Amino acid sequence: MLVRLGYVAMSVLVKNASPSKTMTYTSFAKLEDREAALRKLERLAEENLANTLRLLKHNRAHDIELYRCSSKLIPLIGHGELADWDPMERLAGAFADVGRYAKEHGMRLSFHPDHFTVLSTPREEVLAHSVDDLKRHVRMLGAMGLDNTAKCNIHVGGTYGDKESAGARFIRNFQALPPEIRERVTLENDDKTFNALETLEIAEQVGVPMVLDIHHDQVNSSGQTAEELWPRIARTWSGQKERQEMGAASDTRPLPPKIHVSSPKSDKDPRGHADYIDPAVLLAFLRSIAPSTPRLDVMLEAKMKDDSLMQLMLAVRDEPDVTIRTQASFELG
Repeated sequence: MLVRLGYVAMSVLVKNASPSKTMTYTSFAKLEDREAALRKLERLAEENLANTLRLLKHNRAHDIELYRCSSKLIPLIGHGELADWDPMERLAGAFADVGRYAKEHGMRLSFHPDHFTVLSTPREEVLAHSVDDLKRHVRMLGAMGLDNTAKCNIHVGGTYGDKESAGARFIRNFQALPPEIRERVTLENDDKTFNALETLEIAEQVGVPMVLDIHHDQVNSSGQTAEELWPRIARTWSGQKERQEMGAASDTRPLPPKIHVSSPKSDKDPRGHADYIDPAVLLAFLRSIAPSTPRLDVMLEAKMKDDSLMQLMLAVRDEPDVTIRTQASFELG
């Protein structure tokens, strides 16, 4: 099994490269010239996209082909007082530069909208906000020129006192989404409400891939182990293809399933994320699924970001069944 590692949004190794620079609406509102204030927001967004491109170049230097973009690339986008503002035309070139570089170097990019984006909500205004947020994320991926292998990962959401009704509401609201959004979505089990089995059942019903979070599964177990559920989870990825450019020609092969990995921060805070990854827990899971899984992408959700990736690569290199392939990938078995 070939395993590729990636990290989330920020680098701890590249200095002054935040892709999430922002300003508060209070600060925005204090600026008397609204048009000048909007241009300032757009300049911040351009900086965020330029820093995203810097991070992709850093990733290429370290063979990192898996990366989650910040969802805060455009400051204050979606704010109710800025509903008439559409910065995408001005930012088109910067988005295209990011996507062009990612495609040129075979990088798999994704988004993870925040926890306010929930389709299980019973509140119409929250649902409308959630749908708008997904539309914005999908539009950004489109502006990068990325096809539907670039996904937006979300959770099912809250239970609102009745998990069965919340799950049914998610399914109903998801199926009402435009197809260009549905084809971009993956579902992830969470650490408090919808566990791995419940999330899997919904993913199967609506026909989207499931991203297994093995840390969330540890603290919110379904009663079945991740290893037991894996064959069904892997099947949700069947039919997903990645395009491989080969000069003037192209080829397709199955898109690898993706999982999320983090380690508990402490015994007192088992749901919090530690700075680094416990290699023993990850390797135990990988060994259990290796015979049936030729390729796997692993997103590290550790606080130390890209440094946690590099430390994990150092930790696994002496394992007898591990063969290092690149600075950010290895073969197991």
